Amino acid sequence: LLSCRLYCEEAKDPKRRSCQTVLAEALDIVIRSFAPILPHLAEEVFQYIPYKKGKEGVFRSGWINASSAWKKPGIEEAIEGACAMRDSFLGSISGKNALEYEVIIVIEPGLLFELMEALQAEETSSVSQLNEIMMASQTTLLSELPKETPSDANIIKGTFLINLEGGDICEQSSYKVIARPIAKAKCPRCRRYTAESSSTPCPRCLQVLAAGKGSM
Repeated sequence: LLSCRLYCEEAKDPKRRSCQTVLAEALDIVIRSFAPILPHLAEEVFQYIPYKKGKEGVFRSGWINASSAWKKPGIEEAIEGACAMRDSFLGSISGKNALEYEVIIVIEPGLLFELMEALQAEETSSVSQLNEIMMASQTTLLSELPKETPSDANIIKGTFLINLEGGDICEQSSYKVIARPIAKAKCPRCRRYTAESSSTPCPRCLQVLAAGKGSM
């Protein structure tokens, strides 16, 4: 998830910058958390932070002050739901390379489906947040099983309980996960199976390279 965003996207792409922001915020909180018991280590790490402003030390810059923007309602539940489906997917291909597969997630219309839509607006995507969490090369989000689903398809079923607003909104939703080998070639740049041939980068990588901000 992190490596794809940091090393495959354009330098100023919002996905890459948002990843850097999360890493910076996490590091800041970790440093301040262990500063009272490991003061010298905390101070040394703090002094080497390249984006730090000002010359004050970790003990003069205040305690943890996480922004309320990180507590957006529904985000935690969306990530936890996606991780539950990822575990179902990975369990069905135990020991195999997840990138060699595409995932089809089927959820009946409801709160869980809406949360997943927040992670993937398109029906099928290889670059969405949902696909990054699933760790596959491509993820498709549907409200019903595809008509062409073979009768012997390995369909993993599961449920996920959603609790919002301190339990005021509670809904248990069922989901189905289908994993099948992807038919596309391995991209020589991002290593995902999203290219038309093994000698040509995938559409996303071609776009980054064309902008002059990527490398093979």
